[in-house]
Amino acid sequence: MPPLLELDAISRTYTSGGEPLTVLIGVSLAIESGEFVAIMGTSGSGKSTLMNIIGCLDKPSTGTYRIRGVDVASLSGDQLAALRRETFGFVFQRYNLMSDLSAVENAEVPAVYCGMAKTQREAHASELLRQLGLGDRLQHHPNQLSGGQQQRVSIARALMNGGPVILADEPTGALDSQGGKEVMAILEKLHAQGHTIIVVTHDSDIASYAPRIVRITDGRITSDEKQQRGEAGNRAQTVEPEKDASAGVAVLGESLKMALRSLLHNRMRTMLTMLGIIIGVASVVALMAIGNGAKQDVLDRIQAMGTDLLTVVRGSPGARASAGIVTSFLPEDLPSIRSVPGVAMAIPETNQSSLLRFGDQDLMVTAVGTGEDFPQVHDWPPQSGVFFSAEHVTSYAQVVTLGQTVAKNLFPKDMNPLGQYVLLGSSPFLVIGVLSSKGLSSRGDDLDNSVWLPYSTAGARVFGQRYFNNIVVRVSPDADMSLVQAQLHSLLIKRHGKEDFNIRNMADTIATASETQNTLTYLLAAIAVISLIVGGIGVMNIMLVSVTERTREIGIRMAIGARSFDVLFQFLTEAVMVCFIGGLAGVIAGVGGGLSTSAIAGWRVIFTVSPIVLAFACAFLTGIIFGYLPARKAARLDPIEALARD
Repeated sequence: MPPLLELDAISRTYTSGGEPLTVLIGVSLAIESGEFVAIMGTSGSGKSTLMNIIGCLDKPSTGTYRIRGVDVASLSGDQLAALRRETFGFVFQRYNLMSDLSAVENAEVPAVYCGMAKTQREAHASELLRQLGLGDRLQHHPNQLSGGQQQRVSIARALMNGGPVILADEPTGALDSQGGKEVMAILEKLHAQGHTIIVVTHDSDIASYAPRIVRITDGRITSDEKQQRGEAGNRAQTVEPEKDASAGVAVLGESLKMALRSLLHNRMRTMLTMLGIIIGVASVVALMAIGNGAKQDVLDRIQAMGTDLLTVVRGSPGARASAGIVTSFLPEDLPSIRSVPGVAMAIPETNQSSLLRFGDQDLMVTAVGTGEDFPQVHDWPPQSGVFFSAEHVTSYAQVVTLGQTVAKNLFPKDMNPLGQYVLLGSSPFLVIGVLSSKGLSSRGDDLDNSVWLPYSTAGARVFGQRYFNNIVVRVSPDADMSLVQAQLHSLLIKRHGKEDFNIRNMADTIATASETQNTLTYLLAAIAVISLIVGGIGVMNIMLVSVTERTREIGIRMAIGARSFDVLFQFLTEAVMVCFIGGLAGVIAGVGGGLSTSAIAGWRVIFTVSPIVLAFACAFLTGIIFGYLPARKAARLDPIEALARD
């Protein structure tokens, strides 16, 4: 049966930082299960390097190292981590406890990477600490424990997974003589229970506890002596911990706990890091809501004019209609247009800015010469009085209907405009009605600052022209709008002998306006996403700082069995948690900001689920993307170099 640990012609040479430095030269050593071995040498003799190779923290430059006959050089990184986790337990000179964890939490960390369930590992760690005389110190943190007590916690951690080999590197170096005796008594007891104990020391008194003393000088073994100190107990075998939970679940729980603890430990830094994420997410949510509100306002204004309308505008397609040059539509065109199948109503419209006067009050308004069906075509009924009739059109009646803004600004508050005469230009007109309010147009013009009069009267008395600027056609609900548009086009070509007009479909206008508003909204969102990217850079910067600050912790975790993936996952979890919490806060801030903008500025805001989910998902992805590089840097650290950091 092969020895438990067997080193054959092991050498270790370091090449970084200048000339090659050989620390171990041709070391051959075999250690049986259940032995108590002291590796003794002065400082710089290579004993700690030898222990690191034995514990699979370091690799030999040449030679062969076998554990139970298996060549360590053939094992992968995860397999080496499993050996450190399940075969070896490390007791360090400087204890290497994690300051943020209590005694019981420090002791149970190795079991996390073994997949032991939370309740089981907590109970096992507590029992080990009680056996080591720390039953009343379970929840104390390292700074609340003496050196000897901290070393006992370190021993409990080494025993947590039931590994048969205990590696102790100068275990009494930081203790007084009494504390040193207590620790060595514990190691003797563990040896009696069957554990293989390997102690690295420069102190002959400590080495005397071991039945076997291996002396090393200048990287070479100079002696290997055995002394009688009684028989060892039964050989300890690797204890496979019961796994009530998968390793992934245990590591996830540990990562979440450590991430939250780290964030709370550096509250101010965490808040400043989250600020970029909060601003980015809040900007996306608020600006998308404002953009959606603005888009809906524009569409509502266009739709308020009717979605089943065709507007026939004078002037060739793609060319400007120059007043006085293009004379396209005359009253004689109206009967022909109204006769087209699918046309419900057709009215002319000619607009001109004019001066309206009542008493000593003057007002610039938009005068509209149109037909009697204007309210039905545009779904714009009178609020009071009536709209003019067909008889008014044929008789060139001097009657007018006012918009809400005109009625409010031209007449005193206590006066009814109906029945009053106003001057439009130099002609008097009788006010017969006031239309209901329509609000702003899609271009932002006040539609209520208008007056309407028969097109016949407008042409003769106000505009001085018979032709119309455009004709608005309302299509029957059961008609095909595209077919009606084509028939109108053919009719007008036939009547005019040329294409001196163009037809605008209101549905196309709505689609164009919607597309334009979408573009603007996406532009706002893109600008807001830049804040998320800046926030992500901040997350990456802080995570790099965190990796640097916690390098020693990373080394400890690797030494007690954490895989590279476990380390990567822990730091990635911290980055994601920062962005997750920042994303939640950003959503709340964005909704609050949008509502505040609506209340203060009167803007319409529309919140939808998609932008909120998208912004939150972007924040989450920001944590993964910008947290990956720092996490990978942590996972690639060499455990020996990491443990050497202060």
